[in-house]
Amino acid sequence: MLQELFTPSVQHALELVGIFVFAISGALLAVRKNFDVFGMAVLAEVTALGGGLLRDLIIGAVPPAAFTDLGYFVTPLVATGLVFFLHPHVERIQVAVNVFDAAGLGLFCVTGTTKAYEYGLGLTASATLGLATAVGGGVLRDVLANEVPSLLRWDRDLYAVPAMVGATMVVLCIRFEVLSPFTSGLAVVTAFVLRLLAMRFHWRAPRAWNRRSEMSEQEHKATA
Repeated sequence: MLQELFTPSVQHALELVGIFVFAISGALLAVRKNFDVFGMAVLAEVTALGGGLLRDLIIGAVPPAAFTDLGYFVTPLVATGLVFFLHPHVERIQVAVNVFDAAGLGLFCVTGTTKAYEYGLGLTASATLGLATAVGGGVLRDVLANEVPSLLRWDRDLYAVPAMVGATMVVLCIRFEVLSPFTSGLAVVTAFVLRLLAMRFHWRAPRAWNRRSEMSEQEHKATA
């Protein structure tokens, strides 16, 4: 069994914080789409729990943690209630929400990777599921809201790449038998900082080689 990144109680608390922030982003998108309160709750739950649920089903960790820990299920509902009544105020602190979202991204890509490896997956598959844990909920959220998933859009700052870096660091540490709370924490911080830098400097992945830039914005608007 791999060493825990934190004590179980601390890790559980951090995961609930990450779930809460992811749920906030889902509920805010529902508000922008003019969904009712049920639609807000659905998007909040899917955003917060979708990645971990997908991971647990693939690795056979059933029933998934989302259904065995009441806190995991209730936290997105609390976020929904907060956004339902206070969404104008939440929108005004979007920068803070994005910072916590980046922290959740870093945490979940690492914990997702380690859990997948503990259930017997290889290094590459574990890193892939670590990435899915971190970004899967956001993809499901965007699909349900009839949006092109954010991590596929050229006009969005890097999101999946920081999670990929964090997950890759974990599997390299496993490969060379140096995984510890310190190296795991370093992977979390690396993914977190990369995401913050991407938001600060608007880092984006390159598009197709020799693509005519003057066509890009018009084509994107036409297909949005």
